[in-house]
Amino acid sequence: MYKKVNLAAKLASFDEVWVPKVVAELNGQLVKVVKFEGEYCWHQHENEDELFWVLAGQMKVLLRDGEVDLGPGEFYVVPRGVEHKPVVPDGICEVVLFEPDTTLNTGDVRNDLTRARLDRI
Repeated sequence: MYKKVNLAAKLASFDEVWVPKVVAELNGQLVKVVKFEGEYCWHQHENEDELFWVLAGQMKVLLRDGEVDLGPGEFYVVPRGVEHKPVVPDGICEVVLFEPDTTLNTGDVRNDLTRARLDRI
């Protein structure tokens, strides 16, 4: 009945990058883990904020008018409607995302990175 989530174990269970995996949900929000490597696409989420919480590695959230550098234990909330691009300059970055369950990973962009359905692990 009582089940905890081990984020390190969940992240160790897959190697794909840029493909979020759902590990929990609460109050209409999904908790996702994902591995980032290299550069993602510019996109925005018109109706949803997006939280990037770094567990391991380093990443940047590029914004049209600046950037936010994140390391382990740090997070940033991209406000709804703000165009952004996650970038990992070196290696792999392990990230937790908190987003409404309606949030599409590529926001207003549709490309080969778009995942309409996410695996639950």
